[in-house]
Amino acid sequence: MKFEGAELLIIFSSLIILMVLSMMVLIYVGFLRKKSQLILQEQEKELKFAQELALSQIEMREQTLRYVGQELHDDIGQKLSVAKLLNNKLSSQLQNGDREFLREINELLGECISDIRNLSKTFISHHIEHVGLIESIEREVGRIRKLDFMEVNYIHNVKEIQIDPKHSLILFRIIQECLNNVLKHSRSKKLDIILDDCTKTLEISIIDQGIGLPETTGKGGSGLSNITNRANVINASFSIDSVKDKGTEVKIVYPKN
Repeated sequence: MKFEGAELLIIFSSLIILMVLSMMVLIYVGFLRKKSQLILQEQEKELKFAQELALSQIEMREQTLRYVGQELHDDIGQKLSVAKLLNNKLSSQLQNGDREFLREINELLGECISDIRNLSKTFISHHIEHVGLIESIEREVGRIRKLDFMEVNYIHNVKEIQIDPKHSLILFRIIQECLNNVLKHSRSKKLDIILDDCTKTLEISIIDQGIGLPETTGKGGSGLSNITNRANVINASFSIDSVKDKGTEVKIVYPKN
């Protein structure tokens, strides 16, 4: 059976068209598969972010409760005790001069009410959304200063930072964990916290002058891995530069865009 030239041309054209269609189908299938993988990766990333956010909120709540309990016991409890003593004295001396004691009681009670209101704000799981990252770090610095372990310097070039409040919470938990590590392990007498709000990034440096990281800990310890994982969730970078007996510098770089 012989084919004419026109018939051969039709057959070859049909084969080429079939091959082109097959390649298009394969490309489309590959595209769909790639798209599905990207969607799955994005869903996994969102799930991991939600889990990390929930964990950070729980940890913040637990630490807040411990802090509030200590403040209630040490500060407000003491003020209320003084107010009670003054009130007892007033009850036993109902004279015109007792008006001064009444004024002092009112002042003390006013301070207690103000303190309770300030502390109550910290019970809100999203309190960083209300007070901001700058002030949250300031409060943490105040907590460390009360311990009277070391000199603490907190330097920042802005009053407010406009970033996702959920990211702020995770950033604050990273900073808080780093500060706790300094308190527990560094033996440093000085701590510098530097927050630099740049155009595209937020850079945070935590510098101590302690003993440095033990060689057995390295940069892959479970605690440091946990911090690194948290940083990855918000696309931030986390690095450590440590020298034995000279100190450690932790740097966190968060992309704002």
